[in-house]
Amino acid sequence: MNLASTGAMSDNMTVTMSVPLDRLAHGRTGDKGNRSNISVIAWREEFWPVLLAQVTEERVAALFATRQPTRVQRYDLPLLHAMNFVLDDVLDGGVNSALNLDSHGKSLSYWLMSLTVEVPRAWAPWLAGPA
Repeated sequence: MNLASTGAMSDNMTVTMSVPLDRLAHGRTGDKGNRSNISVIAWREEFWPVLLAQVTEERVAALFATRQPTRVQRYDLPLLHAMNFVLDDVLDGGVNSALNLDSHGKSLSYWLMSLTVEVPRAWAPWLAGPA
């Protein structure tokens, strides 16, 4: 069942709520050297426009500002309702150079999933996780 057929797309779409990104999508992380890539995959096709509009290179760079990425690039995969972010210089030199506990950057996808997004309140029944 899609959201449009339930009326959730037409019910007062101006009333919104803030939710963490993991309510709309899941993420996967990979790394190579000092570069991390984080994929964001929508749970539902209808969530894709929200991801495009709100999960921007600028917001991701701001979220990871303490890691001091030198560049953040987003690559859209619209047929998969997914996007991939490449963050340069966020892994303290990479797995062979870093002394930090997570030199592979595997936890960075969880960090990105904490980014808040605004969604129509009518979508609440279709969001993943606790209400």
